[in-house]
Amino acid sequence: MRATKIVGTIGPASEGRVAELIEAGMDVARINCSHGDEEDHDRLLQAVRTAASKAARTVGIMADLSGPKVRLGAVDGGRAAVETGSRFLLRPDDGGDGDEAGASTTHQGLAEDLEPGDRVLLADGAAELRVVETSGGNVVTEVVRGGTVRSRAGVNLPSERLGIPAITPKDEADLGWALEAGVDMVAQSFVRRALDVRALAGMIGEPRPIVVAKIETGAAVDDAEAIMEAADAVMVARGDLGVETPLAEIPVLQKRLVAMSNRAAVPVVVATQMLESMITAPRPTRAEAGDVAGAMFDGADAILLSGETAIGSYPVEAVRTAARILEAAETEGTEFLPPGREPEALHLEELPLAHAAAVLAQRGEAAGIACFTRTGLTARLLSAARPGVPIVAFSPDPRAVGRMTLFHGVHPLLIDHPEDTDGMITSMDAGVRTTGLIEPGSGVVMVASSPAGRTHANLLKVHRVGTA
Repeated sequence: MRATKIVGTIGPASEGRVAELIEAGMDVARINCSHGDEEDHDRLLQAVRTAASKAARTVGIMADLSGPKVRLGAVDGGRAAVETGSRFLLRPDDGGDGDEAGASTTHQGLAEDLEPGDRVLLADGAAELRVVETSGGNVVTEVVRGGTVRSRAGVNLPSERLGIPAITPKDEADLGWALEAGVDMVAQSFVRRALDVRALAGMIGEPRPIVVAKIETGAAVDDAEAIMEAADAVMVARGDLGVETPLAEIPVLQKRLVAMSNRAAVPVVVATQMLESMITAPRPTRAEAGDVAGAMFDGADAILLSGETAIGSYPVEAVRTAARILEAAETEGTEFLPPGREPEALHLEELPLAHAAAVLAQRGEAAGIACFTRTGLTARLLSAARPGVPIVAFSPDPRAVGRMTLFHGVHPLLIDHPEDTDGMITSMDAGVRTTGLIEPGSGVVMVASSPAGRTHANLLKVHRVGTA
């Protein structure tokens, strides 16, 4: 079983191929709320649920909120090539299509937030601009590095200058849709501080989806520890992070943030340009293959494919390629894996038991771990301990099952709520056998609560599969 999860973005290139993406190895489907309306989002969500049901697979669904993101308006023909040394005009949204000389933006006050000399990136760095002057709401820039930009491409500028609230009216509307639709995860874009995460979480009732805080601003890096405490998971979004951070520092920041997440027992996703060349080519570069494997070796719970699956020419091949790279790294590169360790989230009562289960597995006394969890927390802590064996996580709550699709090494299954502890062990034994991940007769560490599901995890049992 591949332990590192794959998040695939569903878009025009993949909407009709979701079943193939699932077969290729997609664990979580991302719906980017920056594009389309609620009708479009509903259509994508139903495509995922239908395909997952037919495949008898649990596939998580992540709604990615736009956040205070500035974007270009429409571009004539969908894309335009901007040339180095030319002028490019960023103007308030006037309803007109853009071209190689300029385009409208979604932020009417952009000129007020920028000053001459500021650096602006388009489309995650596909083109780099330098502000020359601002006048009458327009921003005149010089193209420092040319490239191709598309309609609705991102416009990146230093976050401390951005005069847009952390949670925009569009975010509130999209969040309402996501909650009504019952998504498993909500990704919050352009988080600047822990307060932003708590504000979003406060808008969501219980039971709530996982809140994934996207670390993609310099301010978020500075407040990363507090953000990880406030969020359920984090995403290292390297594209926008590269706007405020020198490119040479991004690999170091990635390693540092992933390590911080592991210590905090917070799932972490590494995103942006993992297999970027596969948007137009059937094979990735060797450097991209190393990047995917490197994220896993760093300790990432998941990697995210965006344009590769949303608009690329080879969406299924991209997922299949990522899966093969991860599988090879996990099976052939075991000497490079981070050692199993006890996370530092000591305030959680379930942590000592999760660590003990991981130690038993690491000592070779069990071929797997099975846990019963109401919320997914026990599975999250077991995952953070990196036991090196499959974790089969059972829950009677479909929402908890969906949330666990993001957790490293966790195979989530829906189970009826047991009447007592014996019934729980019997059901878990039967469920483990259906997965085929652990051979009958092998040892499995069971982690649960007794009475069943009525308290925090307090039961640890080494069990022989098939003997219940």
